[in-house]
Amino acid sequence: MGVHEFLDTFAGLPVVRWDEATPEVPPAVAWWMTVERSGETFASVFEQVMELAGPAGPTALIVSDWGTPNLEPFPVEVLTRSAARLGGLRALFLGEMSGEQCEISWIRHGDITPLLEGFPQLQHLWIRGGAGLELTPVRHENLHELVIQSGGLPGSVVRSLAACELPNLEELELWLGVAQYGGDARAEDLAPVLAGRAMPSLSWLGLRNAEITDELAAAVAAAPIVARLRVLDLSMGTLSDTGAEALLAGQPLTHLEHLVLHHHFLSREVARRLVDELPEVEVDISDEQQVEDRGRYTAVSE
Repeated sequence: MGVHEFLDTFAGLPVVRWDEATPEVPPAVAWWMTVERSGETFASVFEQVMELAGPAGPTALIVSDWGTPNLEPFPVEVLTRSAARLGGLRALFLGEMSGEQCEISWIRHGDITPLLEGFPQLQHLWIRGGAGLELTPVRHENLHELVIQSGGLPGSVVRSLAACELPNLEELELWLGVAQYGGDARAEDLAPVLAGRAMPSLSWLGLRNAEITDELAAAVAAAPIVARLRVLDLSMGTLSDTGAEALLAGQPLTHLEHLVLHHHFLSREVARRLVDELPEVEVDISDEQQVEDRGRYTAVSE
């Protein structure tokens, strides 16, 4: 998905706006909430959602705007101090905002470690925005999917994530972004992940929206984890023939179900080679880009 699209479903559940819900709305929905009226606060809207969602709270919760996301980080403590009331929470998405609401690189977060510590049953965690984001390495037994969408993901967060113990994580998607907006991660920061040690159940790896896609492709080409992936996603970045040649010269990719490379800077000859040499793999080489005066660019930065 892009930053101008809103989810219709989340964690397999239909999305329902909190202010459009009726008493007949079944509990098996993903509740979408935002702060948009004068006098509202995140805490006050959250209490209304809790009243609507029932005794165990929402199974899935999507938070859009929490008031001043470009100035104040998401108020994690509102959720953590209500952990006992959120016994049913299994999926959480913080920051589902369009660029018109707040540019992705302006969305502020703080330390998200308390969310993982406070919700041990959480299975899906999505974060949009990387400014001020922090994470301390933790162990979480039940997380199956982690998505961090950013215009610039700090290397410190990537290193902490790689040091986490996530034995049941199956899907990891990181939008690494550009250095101009804080995205200073390098391929070496992902070494424990690429080696297959940190996340033994991982089968879906997305290293997306990166200005270092060629560097990532070269690292992935020799990474032990690739042998057990179903999906490898290097889309939305700056992939050139250099990175694609590294993939083709590296370990076999014929076992993949999907190789996702859309928004790329490949020549048509090399793009065709990828498709021809991986006939059993669904290779997405759509959205071909042209190098501009500023060079190659990611799909999303500001």
